[in-house]
Amino acid sequence: MEYVYIIFKGFVDPVFIVILLLLIAFFICLIGGKKKTGALILLLSIVLLYGASIFPTANFLCYYLEKDYIKSQSDTQQNIDVLVVLGGGAQDINSLNNTFPTEVTSARLLHAIEVYNKKGAKYFVCTGKGSGKITEAEVMAQLAKRLGVPKEKIRVEAKAINTWASAVELNKMFANKNISIGLVTSASHLKRTEKEFKKYFNNVVPLPANFYYASSAENIFVKYAPQTSSLYKTSLALKEIAGQLWYSIKGLTH
Repeated sequence: MEYVYIIFKGFVDPVFIVILLLLIAFFICLIGGKKKTGALILLLSIVLLYGASIFPTANFLCYYLEKDYIKSQSDTQQNIDVLVVLGGGAQDINSLNNTFPTEVTSARLLHAIEVYNKKGAKYFVCTGKGSGKITEAEVMAQLAKRLGVPKEKIRVEAKAINTWASAVELNKMFANKNISIGLVTSASHLKRTEKEFKKYFNNVVPLPANFYYASSAENIFVKYAPQTSSLYKTSLALKEIAGQLWYSIKGLTH
């Protein structure tokens, strides 16, 4: 089922859709000789790519995912028993013989350490398997230790291959379901993550690490000019929406 989920998310990627439409237009013109139909599909591809690459589209989708967490970032007064940070990717660089956290993973980890330094916690849990030679969880744990989190506080959960599995593995790790779980991940990913962890724990505190939503750009050129940064955010948002839909379907079948 995991491979089906990966394929499902790939189908909503704007770049995949545009390339697919371009190929269809090409073969319609080449084989079928229907130039008008091919031209219409080509125009649709251009419109889709433009729409996915502009600030308003990307920002709207990011706001939809993050709106519950876009508020005053005042510290929660609630104590945190277990601080959980979810990995967002790790990458190998063979020439350096090392595995490094991605920017997303780094942002999540640094926010988790900031929360730990302010509030403390009995345990600092790094979760995520990833696809590197060293797991995401181990990469985060090593960095957390170097940045001052005591070794005896750190717990590594390196089996989970997705958000659902992270919640399942943490459920196995802690028998007490009334402990306070401080959940650290990207704001766009937090709603789905929070929902999964609340299946097992009664006290889940969302702690958004990074936001993709931004206040509206004042420069109209910046706002409506196609940019790779906006295309990237649109792609991330659509994949997260697909993830939420998939988890909802998955929940109905269990």
